[in-house]
Amino acid sequence: MRKIRNLLCAASVTSAALVGPAAGETLAITHAHIHTMGRAGEIASGTVLIENGRIAAVGGDIAVPAGARIIDAHGRIVTPGLIVTGSTIGADEIEGVDPTVGSGVEGGPLSAGFDIQYSLNPDSTLLPIERLTGATSALVTPELRGRRGQSGDKLFAGQAAMITLGAGPDILLRPHVAMGVDAGDQGAGHAGGSRGALLPELHGLLAEARDYRRNRAAYEQNRVRPFTLPREDLEALGAVIDGREPLLVEVHRASDIRQILAFAKAEKVRLVLSGVEEGWRVASDIAAAQTPVMLDSDEDLPVSFEKLSSTLENAARLTAAGVSVSIHGPNLVTGGKAVRLAAGRAVGHGLPWAAGLAAVTINPARALGMADSLGSIEPGKSADVVVWSGDPLDTSGAADVVIIKGREQTGRSRQLELRDRYLQPADGLPPQYH
Repeated sequence: MRKIRNLLCAASVTSAALVGPAAGETLAITHAHIHTMGRAGEIASGTVLIENGRIAAVGGDIAVPAGARIIDAHGRIVTPGLIVTGSTIGADEIEGVDPTVGSGVEGGPLSAGFDIQYSLNPDSTLLPIERLTGATSALVTPELRGRRGQSGDKLFAGQAAMITLGAGPDILLRPHVAMGVDAGDQGAGHAGGSRGALLPELHGLLAEARDYRRNRAAYEQNRVRPFTLPREDLEALGAVIDGREPLLVEVHRASDIRQILAFAKAEKVRLVLSGVEEGWRVASDIAAAQTPVMLDSDEDLPVSFEKLSSTLENAARLTAAGVSVSIHGPNLVTGGKAVRLAAGRAVGHGLPWAAGLAAVTINPARALGMADSLGSIEPGKSADVVVWSGDPLDTSGAADVVIIKGREQTGRSRQLELRDRYLQPADGLPPQYH
């Protein structure tokens, strides 16, 4: 137990020590090959000027003010920080250890009302690891839990949040960026075992939310019929029905994608599709609906009947059809390194390189309504910037310098601190370390 306490103390010290120079300083990244992912496009040799945590200027002839701290990129590639999607980073710590898993609920009354922002842990040991990969922000996604077909199972997973991966206690960037729902096999299981129940139930629940909004005063006075959902769920769905929050829909097979697109059109709600392994088969439908997608570009095996047409060319074919594609890793606990690998593999199977970088920067920012502050190097946006040792979509390279909100992050994590601690001679340490 003493060793465990010592390790936890070491983790706390590490977290506190991960902050670099203050966010208020002026930084200039010079001689950089900049992929802005914004209106300035690609700049072969230029400067990124950072002031007060934001991008002040970017271009080929930016004057560096006196007193600015200069980071000479020496011609290396500079990009916006990576945005991790399809993740539970910050809400889950150790899979299988229930007290450390906060990304969803099996019991209790809430479904749409589940709010993942309250599960966030800024002291998570996973956050420094993500920073090392060049990731600077993440979509924290609620998971639909419970056994298939169980009475009372939920259709809505709850409300997702955007977080910053920078060191410090305030990691929440924006709550309620999307409402999770599963419209595939799992969702059908929660609806009683059939897609024939899933979509009618979803229509009915959104109708309830509209009835609640129209008759809130009568609801308060107990003068309306009982609703299926509790008040917290009905309140949360209000942001969906009035268009402020998209439905983040897990869906895989082509026929289900068509059905959910028709559902969204009928209900006049916004969509972001996740999974979409057979999306290439209905790419024109997705493009016509102007619906962004988030996918794992490594999916290429028919591991289930709803993924029979999976292909490594999915991202390339969707992009060619005009769909905005965001790419994430193979599961919810992977982060920046897996994101880079997945985007690079998509490029290896036909996706243009610039589209691959967009899929892990500006595209997810746009899909989630965060492009006003994230996803590109443009004046006024948060200074989330990475200097790479090589190609950012090739994992043989690395993130040399990571800047989040204008603050340079030190390249340390709990794992590296413990490695260094145990590599040192045991002299002077407690007996249990000998």
